[in-house]
Amino acid sequence: MTFDPRLTPARPDLAAADLRGKVEAERFVEGVRRRLIVPATPLKRRPAPDAPYETEVLAGEALTVYDEEEGWAWVQLEADGYVGWVSANGLGPAEPAPTHRVRALRSFLYPGPSIKAEPLGFLSMGASVPVTRLEGNFAATPLGFVIARHLVPLTARADDFVAVAEEFLGTPYLWGGKSSLGIDCSGLVQLTLAMAGIAAPRDSDQQANGLGQPLPLESSELRRGDLVFWKGHVGIMRDATTLLHANGHHMLTVSEPLAEARARIAAAGAGPVTGMRRPDTQA
Repeated sequence: MTFDPRLTPARPDLAAADLRGKVEAERFVEGVRRRLIVPATPLKRRPAPDAPYETEVLAGEALTVYDEEEGWAWVQLEADGYVGWVSANGLGPAEPAPTHRVRALRSFLYPGPSIKAEPLGFLSMGASVPVTRLEGNFAATPLGFVIARHLVPLTARADDFVAVAEEFLGTPYLWGGKSSLGIDCSGLVQLTLAMAGIAAPRDSDQQANGLGQPLPLESSELRRGDLVFWKGHVGIMRDATTLLHANGHHMLTVSEPLAEARARIAAAGAGPVTGMRRPDTQA
């Protein structure tokens, strides 16, 4: 059997217990369920400060820890199955579970219920927290006080994921990023679909192979919310002719005519459009 290494907690020396008999490893472990208790942290392919991002983990995300060494934890994310290394300092117990998620593009964390206090940091859209009480306009959480109207219950669903994606216009491009400080093309798709209650894989090749329904490659009936794929890239249609995407050419999340993006990407040697898909927005 062939396993995607991005999604398989297996190494020559160690693997998840449920992979026993499926992969070879020196030992198998059950793993411990934990949760991220800092605003965000990168997940990396190797435990080193200079290793590039593979994806970004946001506050409240659940994960399973299979190994720890020298301040790093080897984990698998619960939401999308991604495997890699994160800083162990950002991990805490799985309980209490989050009750709300951040709906604003970003929201400051305060040490008390006052906008005049110096912020402790901030949470990006999609981060989740347990709300312990309301105090005036603030929600108290274990990470600090958050403006209550910036939060929604975990069960809340955005009606239009494209409108959510449009809030990221102007956000810097960051390989592996999933926050309002930096985001990449597939992270933008995954995060904004999640805000609408639709689970999506992390990477563009995974999304191209199984997210929603395929469309004819030269479809002339594209509509808002359709996804357009190139090799290693994905964008979201705002309407029949306009593409929204985080990209390394502009190093920003931008909106531009699809025809212009196709011509530029082809001229740069990155090839033609490889697929188009329509997410199931009724999920």
